[in-house]
Amino acid sequence: MDKVFDSFESAVADITDGSTLMLGGFGLCGIPENLIAALVKKNPRHLKTISNNMGIDGFGLGLMLEKGMIDSHIGSYVGENKLLEEMVLSGRINLNLVPQGTLAERIRAGGAGIPAFFTPTGVGTVVAEGKEVREFDGKSYLMELALTADYALIKAWRGDRLGNLVYRKTARNFNPMMATAASCTIAEIEELVQPGVLDPDEIITPGVYVDRIVLGTVFSKRIERRTNRGEN
Repeated sequence: MDKVFDSFESAVADITDGSTLMLGGFGLCGIPENLIAALVKKNPRHLKTISNNMGIDGFGLGLMLEKGMIDSHIGSYVGENKLLEEMVLSGRINLNLVPQGTLAERIRAGGAGIPAFFTPTGVGTVVAEGKEVREFDGKSYLMELALTADYALIKAWRGDRLGNLVYRKTARNFNPMMATAASCTIAEIEELVQPGVLDPDEIITPGVYVDRIVLGTVFSKRIERRTNRGEN
């Protein structure tokens, strides 16, 4: 089955108000920047987003914040976005911060069909408020629920028409696990190849998890900050 869409706009056309979205990436590395831009044009409202980071002002998820598209967010690090800080303090968005390893495992569990798991991370802190704590072998563990979504917007390096995906270096981050945890996974890629070209041992996300593929032509691949060491 050929899963290639001819545009980013058509790939996100059925994302409606109130949808829950997972968005891959770590900081700005490996984010689905073109899918996000297309979604901003469509402008669905009252979205619930799940992503490790929240973009920066004027780029990535920051563009969705500027349009007022997001009602709630689950993530680990949001320190690069001043607008988000203002929205949280004014009560315009509901923010749920999750320890990064716990966030990754909650998404992985969602993709694996595991409804919940126990972890020592967060026991005795504000992270544990309102959650079940159980003791195993004399040690306390916190129960965390799995995360799933209506759509996962992810970024990969290479893909074939059947949806098999290969990631490049750090861009692998949250993308593969999110691909398994959504009802519909949409991937933007940098290179499109024919089925059979990809080495099976290099495929990270099998095509069975991917519903739509879009080939991009422009990727800005920005970073949050650049610090240069001065000349000695």
